[in-house]
Amino acid sequence: MKILDHLEEWIITLLMGGATAIIFAAVVHRYLAGLSIPGLQDWLLSLNFSWAQELCIIMFVWMAKFGAAYGVRTGIHVGVDVLINRLSDGMRGRFIVFGLLAGALFTGIVATLGAHFVWENGAHYAFLTFTGAEVGDIPEGPTTPDLEWPTWIVYSAIPLGSSLMCFRFLQVAWNFLRTGELPHHDHGHVDGLEEEQLPVDVDVYGMDDNLHMHDLKHKPLGESHGPGKGGRQ
Repeated sequence: MKILDHLEEWIITLLMGGATAIIFAAVVHRYLAGLSIPGLQDWLLSLNFSWAQELCIIMFVWMAKFGAAYGVRTGIHVGVDVLINRLSDGMRGRFIVFGLLAGALFTGIVATLGAHFVWENGAHYAFLTFTGAEVGDIPEGPTTPDLEWPTWIVYSAIPLGSSLMCFRFLQVAWNFLRTGELPHHDHGHVDGLEEEQLPVDVDVYGMDDNLHMHDLKHKPLGESHGPGKGGRQ
């Protein structure tokens, strides 16, 4: 899992950083090309950056799909669970498992339908061409307007990202069934900043904000820590 976790993070980081760099370069190019600087203006106008916007859109789509899977794994996704958090441990556990399995089912369906769409949209033709098989009347599939890339490559973000998200839902559900714990993320935390040392009696998982499902291991602030008690005191 560590390899998959790091690969997921590297894909998101590279896509985000690459898209930001391309957008920056395109904006600077557009600005400088409008300045009447002899020699420089002619050279800048000879550069073609018409592909930059399309590429950035594609990169952000891929980043969003893989970022959604990352959000499931780390507990970044925010949900308002006022009613579920007030249930007893047993009922809350059942609803949490149901929600996780429902998410896995939905993303699994999206991945399956997306894979079928990608296959019919040109991936089938590309596979037969790559293997040297007879293509027949199978369509080659459309290409993107600016980059002229096969669209099935772009749309592959749907089955790949949704499959990973489905796996993450099942992973979180399995871990919850074993330990009663859900991944938590502090939305006020900023990586790279030194954090104030909290007193030892402060429960960092005690987020009484109804923005996270309260799992069966970490009790919210003000809630009884006794076994089997889900109500507030």
